[in-house]
Amino acid sequence: MNLKLEHIPNIEGNTLQITGSKSETNRLLILQALYPNIGIKNVSNSDDSELMQKALHSDEIIVDIHHAGTAMRFLTAYFAVKNGRETVLTGSKRMKERPIKILVEALQQLGCEISYENEHGYPPIRIQGKQPETNSVSLQANVSSQYISALMLIASSLPNGLEILLEGKVTSVPYINMTLSLLNDAGIKGDFKDNKITIKPCKEISPKNIVVESDWSSASYFYSIVALSDNKSVTIGSYKKQSYQGDAELAKIYKNLGVETTFDQNTITLKKVSDKQQMLQDGLDLSNSPDIAQTIVVTCFGLGIGCYLTGLHTLKIKETDRLEALKNEIEKLGGQVHITENSLRLESSTSIKKDVTVATYNDHRMAMAFAPLALKTSLQVQDANVVSKSYPDFWLDLKKLGFKISEV
Repeated sequence: MNLKLEHIPNIEGNTLQITGSKSETNRLLILQALYPNIGIKNVSNSDDSELMQKALHSDEIIVDIHHAGTAMRFLTAYFAVKNGRETVLTGSKRMKERPIKILVEALQQLGCEISYENEHGYPPIRIQGKQPETNSVSLQANVSSQYISALMLIASSLPNGLEILLEGKVTSVPYINMTLSLLNDAGIKGDFKDNKITIKPCKEISPKNIVVESDWSSASYFYSIVALSDNKSVTIGSYKKQSYQGDAELAKIYKNLGVETTFDQNTITLKKVSDKQQMLQDGLDLSNSPDIAQTIVVTCFGLGIGCYLTGLHTLKIKETDRLEALKNEIEKLGGQVHITENSLRLESSTSIKKDVTVATYNDHRMAMAFAPLALKTSLQVQDANVVSKSYPDFWLDLKKLGFKISEV
């Protein structure tokens, strides 16, 4: 499905309810599978979370998680410690190009049995579930935090818990802290200090319901919309000031782009308060929140200002190589982008081409990041239904704000 977004002069103020965070949901779904006493409210309606639920309830040997990277990492650890369960974990063509070796080797250190079906280091993988033989593991710290979280989520189900030693500089710390906080919410004890994570064993927990906060990554697109608008505001829920999600840094980052955030109970109101934007040329380190990089780059492009973002090394192994994808699509629209292995520099510009078709590369965030540009120009979004991976109601919510969207 390709969509045409017409150039609109401004947005209409509205209140929107955003689906629960898939990051929180997917962590809680693993914990719920290990401890059925856990109840989950405001579950994400994303494809990724639905695939996770389906996989956890499957009795089949072959489990296909399609494009769901979080599910691939978390389920690798989960099935590895399911004693007596044989599982072949596979996914889409792109998933088979995304590395899993570091996590597999960490689980093998514990005594888990995992082998590769095709190319070494990549899915599909065959897992012979068994009880791990040791309670200590080490792995590189500058890799996807999902490898680390995968180990943390199964740790309390092991007879002696688990000690995870991280080698080098840790990236995406907020996601590790999110996992630890959710474990604590469930009644599981653990701590993270000096590159060492310790999770205590826990045989059972008391019944409890945990409410999933709405997704801050999804909120980023509304920050972009307000930044590109003419003194308008949008209210979205459900969010809290003391969030577990690293992407909550949006409130601080977008203050530099003229957007003020007001917290009121379980909602936030985003309001355009200034036409003066502080240039992000000096460098913004997004190593703790790389998923909002695409949104920020497109916002700056729409505002005509430059930016320099660092800490982006994990973007090359996402649904697509997001650095190359950003460069390709922004340059089609008339911008100029320079990338390295872990950074992106956008040059300031004075115009945006109209009626350009933006490719999405099977990446939900490409579709959603570029949509706010309809406030500056008309454009088309290719394979627009890819947004269902994390935010199925995205296009409906944009229409509520007055966006003119039609299928082509």
